[in-house]
Amino acid sequence: MRVMERTFREQLFLLLCLSVPRGDCRYIEDNEVPQDDLFSVLNSDLKRDSPETSMYRRPLRCVDMVAMEGQFTFTAPPRPRLACAAFFIAEPNQVFSLEYDHVDIDCRGGDFIKVFDGWVLKGEKFPSLQDHALPLSERYLDYCSLGSRGVRSSQNVFMLFFRVRHAGDGFTVTVRQHLNPFPCNIISQTPGGSFTMVVPQQRKNCSFSIIYPAELQISDFSLGHYSDTTFPKRSVMGCSGDFVELLGGSGLDTSKMSPIAELCTSFSGPTQMKIGCDNTVVRLVSSGRFVNRLTFSYNQLDQSDLHRIQLNSGDDFCSTE
Repeated sequence: MRVMERTFREQLFLLLCLSVPRGDCRYIEDNEVPQDDLFSVLNSDLKRDSPETSMYRRPLRCVDMVAMEGQFTFTAPPRPRLACAAFFIAEPNQVFSLEYDHVDIDCRGGDFIKVFDGWVLKGEKFPSLQDHALPLSERYLDYCSLGSRGVRSSQNVFMLFFRVRHAGDGFTVTVRQHLNPFPCNIISQTPGGSFTMVVPQQRKNCSFSIIYPAELQISDFSLGHYSDTTFPKRSVMGCSGDFVELLGGSGLDTSKMSPIAELCTSFSGPTQMKIGCDNTVVRLVSSGRFVNRLTFSYNQLDQSDLHRIQLNSGDDFCSTE
C-alpha cells in the first residue's frame, strides 16, 4: 500500500523538482530557494504584506513560484544554469497579463524566454490538450520569435521558461492580475475553500484541480436541461452531453487521470465524496447548449481519513469513500 504522508508543500516541491533539469533540484533545495519562499503562495499574508500604493518588485529566481502581481527581474549569475522556470498562480477568478519592460539576452546564441499558457509538471500539462481552447503550439509564446508583445493567460496559472547563458544578462517583466468573470481551468493554491463554476452556453470543458487528497462536497449542480432535486444520478459507465466528472490521479493532465464518478443530472442538496489521490479534479463538461453551474467546497483530507481509506482499498492508493 502506498503511503501518502507528504504535505501539500512537499508534493508540489517534488513536482517542481521533477520538472527542472537533473541536478538543479538539489542545488535549489539546499542553496538558492528556501522552501518558505518557494511556497509563499500558501501564505495567507502574502497579498496583505504587499504595498498598496506602489508596484511590488523583487528578483526572479531560476526556479521560482509567484502568487502576486508586480515587476520581476532575472539577472544571470556568474555560473548560469541551462534551463529555468517560474510558476505563476493567482486566485481562481483571476488571469494574468505579462509585459516585457527590458530584455537583454542573446537569442542567436541560444538564450530564450518562453511563456506557456498553463503549467507543465513532470511532462504533463494543465490544462490538458482536450480542455484548452488553443492548440499546444499556440500556447508557447517565444520572445525571440514574437518580440515584446504583451501576453495574457487563459486561466489562473502560467509559466515562464527561460535560459540566459551570459552573466549579467537578463530581463524584467511586469505581471498583472485581472478579474475573470467566467473562470475555467483552475489550480487551487489553498488547502480548502469553495467555488462556483459557471459555463455560459459555451462548448468547453472546465477543470478545478486540487493537488492533494481531498474531501469534496457538491452543494448545487444545474445543467439547465433537466433536474433531480432529490439525489444526484451517479454513473460509472459514462454520461453524455453536459455532466460533471470527478477525476483522480498523480499528475496534472486530466486526460491521463482515472474517472472516479460522473454526475449526470442537476440536483440541489449536498453530495459528498472523499478521494485519496495526489490530485483531485472536478471537471464540468459542457456541450454549449445550456448555461451550466456547479457549486462545491473542498478540504484537504487529514491523515486519519486518508489512512482509513487506504486500509479499506488495499493497494489502490487512488481510492474513494
